[in-house]
Amino acid sequence: QVQLVESGGGLVQAGGSLRLSCAASGIILSHKTMAWYHQPPGEQREAVATITDITDGGTTFYVDSVKGRFTISRDNAKNTLFLQMNSLKPEDTGVYYCSVFAEDYWGQGIQVTVSA
Repeated sequence: QVQLVESGGGLVQAGGSLRLSCAASGIILSHKTMAWYHQPPGEQREAVATITDITDGGTTFYVDSVKGRFTISRDNAKNTLFLQMNSLKPEDTGVYYCSVFAEDYWGQGIQVTVSA
């Protein structure tokens, strides 16, 4: 059974940083393309960062709104996905989910709130 458990969210002031973690079981993260999704209040979820599987070089992709501020990474030994979020803005507020890209495996979501 695949389980993805996010942690590391919280309340931070604009300009601050947070590091989200996604601990996985029942799946080997390095064998999958993984993604972090952001769901702002009242809006749809959007993939903001992806990392390809190791056979595809672990290439990373970001939406324009987070480029240069967010970094997706993976610790293969710990089977954990990360999202380092720097220079946070109020519009980064919302629930963040880790997911196996293009597959229906999701974490429970973690709240991030950025105050102005």
